[in-house]
Amino acid sequence: MATVIRCTIHGRVQGVGYRAWTVRNARKLGLTGWVRNTTDGTVEALFAGEPAAVEAMIEGCAQGPLAAKVSKVERMLADIPAPSTFTQLPTAPHGEAPPARGPERDE
Repeated sequence: MATVIRCTIHGRVQGVGYRAWTVRNARKLGLTGWVRNTTDGTVEALFAGEPAAVEAMIEGCAQGPLAAKVSKVERMLADIPAPSTFTQLPTAPHGEAPPARGPERDE
């Protein structure tokens, strides 16, 4: 059974390649979900997949790419179906529900 976790990553995480790093690493781990910047300066992500792979991704998020300075990673169980791919979504207000089907970017 897939684990689905929603995370909010705080710190210097925008403008440093954090979303692209997240997409690459999540796909390497075989995860599905999404990542996006938020208007409050955080990054939100949804990770779905095998529990060990989800945990490895969340641990990696505490470090992020070289230019990032992560101060905190918040996590909570997400009670939503796992997406079929891992994508980058457009910037949105923090906590806003992602579109059920909408623009997906592979940047």
